[in-house]
Amino acid sequence: MTASSAPLVDPYGRRVKDLRISVTDRCNFRCTYCMPEEGMKWLPRNEVLTYEELARVATLCVDRFGFEAIRITGGEPTIRSHLSRLVEMLSRLDVDLAMTTNGVKLPELAHDLAAAGLRRVNISLDSLRRDVFHRLTRRDDLHRVLAGVDAALDAGLTPVKVNCVVMRGVNDDEVVDLAAFGRDKGVGMRFIEFMPLDGDDSWSMADVVPAQEILDRIDAVFPLVRGTGGEVAGGAEPADTYRYADGAGDVGVIASVTQPFCGDCDRVRLTAEGRFRTCLFALDEHDLRPVLRGGLAAGELDDALAAAIEAAVGTKWAGHSIGRVEFVRPPRSMSQIGG
Repeated sequence: MTASSAPLVDPYGRRVKDLRISVTDRCNFRCTYCMPEEGMKWLPRNEVLTYEELARVATLCVDRFGFEAIRITGGEPTIRSHLSRLVEMLSRLDVDLAMTTNGVKLPELAHDLAAAGLRRVNISLDSLRRDVFHRLTRRDDLHRVLAGVDAALDAGLTPVKVNCVVMRGVNDDEVVDLAAFGRDKGVGMRFIEFMPLDGDDSWSMADVVPAQEILDRIDAVFPLVRGTGGEVAGGAEPADTYRYADGAGDVGVIASVTQPFCGDCDRVRLTAEGRFRTCLFALDEHDLRPVLRGGLAAGELDDALAAAIEAAVGTKWAGHSIGRVEFVRPPRSMSQIGG
């Protein structure tokens, strides 16, 4: 933090320092756990924040509140034109600048994004089998995603992390194969419990493969160093990460459902149209677009944005309550929120 910044603290004493920025609600995949196959209503172009507007919010979060991490998300961020221009703007900030992507366009974009200042990427890869990949994403692009992993490594967007959403009876039999892929490629696999943000509203607790089960399966084939000294510091990452006993990298699990990490949550989100969210599962949103487009002078605008953000963080709740009777599913799917 700089001398002029002050920490942004929520009602439960958690310092907020990680901003997830969605640059678009559109995507070139239709992943079953994220959005429906058809019927999506895309945001009108004039409602999507410009790169200058996104950068202004990000800059304020860093300069005034001492944010330490920014992640670019979507939809699929790489389908927005001239993304490297936003990356260049954000790279001027003293933060860990990362991006989550499906990887399809990385063969063409990875080097340009790295040159613009992107530091690292998380790439989604839920199956190594072409038929399963097609069923999950509704696209036949496995080869492109694998090429995207290689492109990210070649461009130096390291450490490259690969995310897999694990679903019972769909791809859970590939956990060990994906772990082996990560070891062979030198990338960090991150296995994510299936969360109730699917576009078809068909999520069930029975579909969730607990993080502990995932770790046990991997440990049986590739022993993990678990317990004291085995964990890898995750920084702003929500994953519980463990080293392989033979030194061949690490693997992580994100137990959003069975072992929520809400007590340590330091994240907030900005949707593509300017809605500020204090939780992935928040039911309330705080609209920053009228402030950004209200015609205020620069200093007044920053003060108004800061006040709106402080007020929003003041409503951040203790946790999302997935699996409890009081849990209420958000009205929007993952792709509309920004993961």
